[in-house]
Amino acid sequence: VQLVESGGGSVQAGGSLRLSCVASGFTYRNHCMGWFRQAPGEEREGVAHVDANGMTSYADSVKGRFTISRDNAMNTLYLQMNNLKPDETGMYYCAVASYGGCYPGSWWNWGQGTQVTVSS
Repeated sequence: VQLVESGGGSVQAGGSLRLSCVASGFTYRNHCMGWFRQAPGEEREGVAHVDANGMTSYADSVKGRFTISRDNAMNTLYLQMNNLKPDETGMYYCAVASYGGCYPGSWWNWGQGTQVTVSS
């Protein structure tokens, strides 16, 4: 299993970024996929996930600003992030769950992460 994130960078508050995660080594379309982030000194937190049927869920803090999507033909997961805030600085990780549904504790593999820095 391999998950490779890209698209991170440095932006000013209010800016946008689009993260990508290319997956391989498993049947991508059959699995729930998610994005997580970890700020320095903080625990990793869930940002958004999309199940095998395309149903999405978001952390309350990002609703209306972030959009998760998946391209099953390209084995790629995306996270469009708009109106970014300085406290959203951190490492963003892509993850795959063991099942088609997204359940707590079912996250199976993680990418190496891509850094997002939002300046005020």
